[in-house]
Amino acid sequence: MTVYLVGAGPGDPGLFTVKGAQLLSRADVVVYDRLGTAELMALAPPDAICIDVGKAPGRAAMTQTAINAVLVQHGATAQCVVRLKGGDPFVFGRGGEEIAELQRAGIAFEVVPGVTSAISAAAYGGIPVTHRGISTHFTVVTGHEDPAKGTTDTDWSALARAGGTIVILMGAAHIADIAARLIAGGRAPETPVAAVRWGTTAQQTTIRTTLAEAAHAGIQSPSAIIVGGVAALDFGWFEQRPLFNRRIVVTRAREQASSLTQRLAELGAQVIELPTIDLRPLDFTVPDLGQYDWVIFTSANGIKHFFDRGLRATGLDARALHSLKIAVIGPGTAQTLNEYGLNADLVPQRFIAESLLAAFPAPTEGNRVLLVRAAVARDVLPDALRERGFDLDILGVYETVQAEPNLDDLAAVQSGAVDVLTFTSSSAVANFMNMVGSFNGPVPTVVSIGPVTSESVIAHGLTVDVEADPHDIDGLVAAVLQAVAQH
Repeated sequence: MTVYLVGAGPGDPGLFTVKGAQLLSRADVVVYDRLGTAELMALAPPDAICIDVGKAPGRAAMTQTAINAVLVQHGATAQCVVRLKGGDPFVFGRGGEEIAELQRAGIAFEVVPGVTSAISAAAYGGIPVTHRGISTHFTVVTGHEDPAKGTTDTDWSALARAGGTIVILMGAAHIADIAARLIAGGRAPETPVAAVRWGTTAQQTTIRTTLAEAAHAGIQSPSAIIVGGVAALDFGWFEQRPLFNRRIVVTRAREQASSLTQRLAELGAQVIELPTIDLRPLDFTVPDLGQYDWVIFTSANGIKHFFDRGLRATGLDARALHSLKIAVIGPGTAQTLNEYGLNADLVPQRFIAESLLAAFPAPTEGNRVLLVRAAVARDVLPDALRERGFDLDILGVYETVQAEPNLDDLAAVQSGAVDVLTFTSSSAVANFMNMVGSFNGPVPTVVSIGPVTSESVIAHGLTVDVEADPHDIDGLVAAVLQAVAQH
């Protein structure tokens, strides 16, 4: 039984450590902070006990004494307790206080360092904390103490004389007093200051000012405040990404959204996952595959359910398809097939059912086709194949149902507080409109993955601003970039 103090990093989930992710994925109990942890909580097991102890200015979900008690309580009974702390546990994270309490209770503990915002926020703001010819050292200090209260552990005059870079964390509320103290201690009023708010996240903003003007620059919490000559440098990259500060809505099923979400986030977008579809596996029996000449997979989901819930349930694997030819719609589906050790014999140039029909060979006597798909889907493909003389069976391996939306995200969409809506299927469009009802604000830009989805968008009274070409995730991402550039 061990309590792990794990640094969650500054907010960008990509900066979370590998060890931290491994521990979180097997945690029995997670005790987590407010800042820098939200996206990481998805890594915790579904049955883990998750306890919010987050603190915000003027509000604390739990006092520090109560947090210590919770760690002792669960540390004495659970195998793996993860104390997930924003930034690094030992950089103004009160990790030492929590460990001291665990030591007194005789509970085992380990510390997993995290990336501190003292360095990362500056880096994401394009500011090196040291730079040849400008600063050879830096000091990290908390601004949470009120310099005007009469007593303080921080000697601001000494810091002013020490030179170099000063990085102030939790100092936004007291920046006027801090700036005045630094100037009184000898720092020039024109000393550059940069405040990086919500550093490393899609909400990041950077304010550049001077010590003399810092009190009136609009610096807000949570900000890392950098004081010194390096704050005049601007090696900006994070806020220059093409989708930075754009709110993009992904309507795919949660199981399918990760690749698109990751691509958009890497380009700077604030991605709102609003799944319109839930994918539910069905009970099915794989028929005798020896009676078929072709098997057609219309989605990566169909492949996964067919192999994982169908073949493996009967002790079979990919070798069961050795005598069949395989057709798929789209490179994503083909790639998923590759993961099961098979290559597709037919992938149409355009990734829609109509293109598959155009590329499909003419039937010969006795040709039989097994179509693996969702239980309810368009009948364009099966109807056309039967008309051409194929003997076709449909194997439904999953069903799609309307998802339950997050109400806050839904309200943001309804109010028009998003920039782009993305749709990857007709069912996503229909379910989205059922969920949203109507827009109370401006209708966002709409990006569709292909012509069939576009028809559904138009049928529901919306306008397709950009349609992806090719009709896959790469094409959709390119279409989002085009849409943002145009609108």
